[in-house]
Amino acid sequence: MPLNSQKALSFEIQATCPDTGARAGLLHTPHGTIETPVFMPVGTQGTVKGLTPRNLIEDLDAKIILSNTYHLFLRPGHELIAAFGGLHEYMRWPRAILTDSGGFQVFSLSKIRKVTEEGVLFHSHLNGDPHTFTPASTVDVQLALGSDIMMVLDECIEYPATRERVQSSTDRTVRWARQAFDHYRQRQSSLRTRHALFPIVQGGMYADLRKQCAAELVDLDAEGYAIGGLSVGEPRPESLEMAEVTAPLLPADRPRYVMGVGKPEELPEYVARGIDMMDCVMPSRNARNGCLFTSTGKLHIKNAQYREDRRPIDSLCGCYTCRNFTRSYLRHLYLAQEILFSVLATLHNIYHYLDIMRQMRQSIVLGAFPKFLRSARAAQLEDTD
Repeated sequence: MPLNSQKALSFEIQATCPDTGARAGLLHTPHGTIETPVFMPVGTQGTVKGLTPRNLIEDLDAKIILSNTYHLFLRPGHELIAAFGGLHEYMRWPRAILTDSGGFQVFSLSKIRKVTEEGVLFHSHLNGDPHTFTPASTVDVQLALGSDIMMVLDECIEYPATRERVQSSTDRTVRWARQAFDHYRQRQSSLRTRHALFPIVQGGMYADLRKQCAAELVDLDAEGYAIGGLSVGEPRPESLEMAEVTAPLLPADRPRYVMGVGKPEELPEYVARGIDMMDCVMPSRNARNGCLFTSTGKLHIKNAQYREDRRPIDSLCGCYTCRNFTRSYLRHLYLAQEILFSVLATLHNIYHYLDIMRQMRQSIVLGAFPKFLRSARAAQLEDTD
């Protein structure tokens, strides 16, 4: 029997910080409950690079990961994944999945794509084949993938951009969101599974355009809302300003997701502005490149000073890597280009991010978030090297 009458998500707020916009909540999905605020590890191609699903569950207790529609559409293909029972079955991941629509990836293909009112014409970065994404087709691809949370196709533009350009792209993003929701709601009656669709607030670095976009998207009565276009090269203070402008305009009883952020020291700043969900490739990408995040800043493991260092990456960290391995050994693995380095480093960096989120959540529940935020700001997380 179709489940179209049931919501895919429910969101309950357990605690709020009266001095900031910080919230602690529970996001209930078809594949489990997620404590918020939450950081989502990025598994672009159906895998978090360097980690197995067992690592993510047993070592990190990650409740939700993010995968990317653009990459999975090109390889191995959404129809193949659907034939295996969807992405959860294909990658053997029993917990929640959010999929990006691919809009940001198409944005990055500036030389091989063309935006029209109907959608985006682009050429595969793999073999040059032409493809088209439309608001409806990206919903269909994500339904085939079976993600718990889907994103609408939006137009993500460069920074800086003229007001005229931003106005035009923001208007198009709203039109595309309406088309995506119309198509999705038409399909709901035939679906046996439940999925949520989030629209994405755009507007560049123009506060009034952000407000206009948010107001129009709220009319869609979505189960959650995303804020996009904040990881395109703009100064970080401007990104935080746009999040601060936008978040209060979104329904207080729905999850709020800022896409593609951020550095460890930025996570509390977004939470303080009322954000519940974040993602970023930084912890896994930096790990593979030898940059490790610690409670006192960044550590570049290749540096000669760690050759005989018997300490863990971070003496305050409880991850598997820090409990078992020395900086000296990790430096050796990195210089020898051993695969094990990427595994251990990625596990540590993601643990560090998730631990920050756990500490923040606890501080909100205990009424101590302002103290946590002051401490985080005072630390300023500088390089340890």
